[in-house]
Amino acid sequence: METDFNAWYGRSDKGFLEMIGHFIRKTRINLNKTQQEIADNTGLNRSTIIQIEKGKGGTLISFIQILRALESLQLLSAFEVSKSISPLLLAEMEMKQRKRARKTKKDSSTKSDW
Repeated sequence: METDFNAWYGRSDKGFLEMIGHFIRKTRINLNKTQQEIADNTGLNRSTIIQIEKGKGGTLISFIQILRALESLQLLSAFEVSKSISPLLLAEMEMKQRKRARKTKKDSSTKSDW
């Protein structure tokens, strides 16, 4: 487990750009799409696609546009923040739930004529 941690944090920014570029190139080729087709679908220049595939960088918006053209937006699900409730809070809420029904006491302000 620690080797995975070291592998990720030991990688340089340039190394990550190259890894992303390699992923984009392989995915594009597997989908049988040319760089020009991706450029046309994204509104980017072909030179931008080439630059990103070579690991030379690009903008985050370009990366998202390319993922959309490659039908790979699901990769961004790792960044989705979901609300979760702690097990302790859930147990506390369950304990506070009513377990039986009771009739309320009559209001003492209404007195009978007797």
